[in-house]
Amino acid sequence: MNGLVMKSTVPNTLTFLFGFFLLFVNVSELSAQQSPANQTAKPVVDIRIGYLRAYEPQLALSVLDIPPRDEGLAGANVAINDNNTTGKFLGQKFTLDVEETKFNADVVPAFKEMIARGNHFVLTDISAKQLLAIADLAKDAGVLLFNVGATDDILREKECRSNVFHTAPTRSMLADGLAQYLVWKQWRKWVLLYGSHDDDKLYADAIRRAATRFGATIVEERLYEDKGTARRTDSGVVLVQQQMPVFTQNLPEHDVVIVADESEVFGSYVPYRTWTPRPVAGTAGLVASSWHPASEQWGGVQIQNRFAKTTGRRMLSKDMQAWTAVRILGEAVTRAKSAETKQVEDYIKSDEFSIAAFKGQKLSFRNWNWQLRQPILIGDGHSVVSTSPQAGFLHQFSELDTLGVDRPETECKLK
Repeated sequence: MNGLVMKSTVPNTLTFLFGFFLLFVNVSELSAQQSPANQTAKPVVDIRIGYLRAYEPQLALSVLDIPPRDEGLAGANVAINDNNTTGKFLGQKFTLDVEETKFNADVVPAFKEMIARGNHFVLTDISAKQLLAIADLAKDAGVLLFNVGATDDILREKECRSNVFHTAPTRSMLADGLAQYLVWKQWRKWVLLYGSHDDDKLYADAIRRAATRFGATIVEERLYEDKGTARRTDSGVVLVQQQMPVFTQNLPEHDVVIVADESEVFGSYVPYRTWTPRPVAGTAGLVASSWHPASEQWGGVQIQNRFAKTTGRRMLSKDMQAWTAVRILGEAVTRAKSAETKQVEDYIKSDEFSIAAFKGQKLSFRNWNWQLRQPILIGDGHSVVSTSPQAGFLHQFSELDTLGVDRPETECKLK
């Protein structure tokens, strides 16, 4: 019995040891082949992304609403890191080149410098007027622009450009998202309070359009004139407590008060101070936006945690808009297998393109004006209340096209 055992065990043992020896030799040879001395370095493709922003310190009625210094830019930086996480395996290296100017300044010289530094993809967080000043120059230079800040509908309509992609939603998209929720709640009678600045009036126009589109009625409108007084003073709370009830007195029967005050002159003072107790929405109270700091659905907690770890704060709408633009470029470079502007543009404009942005569905561009389709989040200062498009608002192609100007309505003729 012992001899039989020895006869069968020894060959098996020798076979195992010999196999282990061969495996050791193969692994050693493979390691030698992959060592820095014997391996040809894979070329790295550098993808420069410009970021042109207009920045000046902003006032707000509440110190809690003053925009962070790095708003938008922080989102782009996080996306650069995200791109490089996968890019290092694909021989891609993304870098961000930032150029800063002031509101209403001439941005052409700064933009020309960015082109000279080799930026063929540029994120813009500038006014509509400033964007139009460089749009045609960018096209002539073969540069793609990604609008991450301006919500003006005119940039997607009468002044649309074929080389400008918009990750920022339009005012009409924001107004439609809010209107759908209010109509879903059966709050169809609106009072509109709007400011005297141009941006306030543009948002008010979007609200009027949304009311007509979704069957609501604006029972009365009131204009709040900005007379240039101090926005925050020791006696301001007392004065506002007296003024706002009077300003909203003797209104017709209504369900909700909608505020159009992008200029931050009076809007934050409206909630809880109206003559008749009613919910407030618009630019104050219940606000429509492309993102919300408390959004954690659809994997949103992942991007929120990464963002907070990097920046020390929560993600805001402009941060998400810039993050999305940079990730679009990362996705396009990978899928097109090229960093050449034409190949990247062709992929983004193709039917194959989509991008995931923690909003419950893949997003794509409207090919008639290159506006990014996206859900609109409806929230207050603490939480997401709802997300539009609302259930029941149907569309033959995409429910997301119930938000903003649809193809049959567009005035865009791409240049």
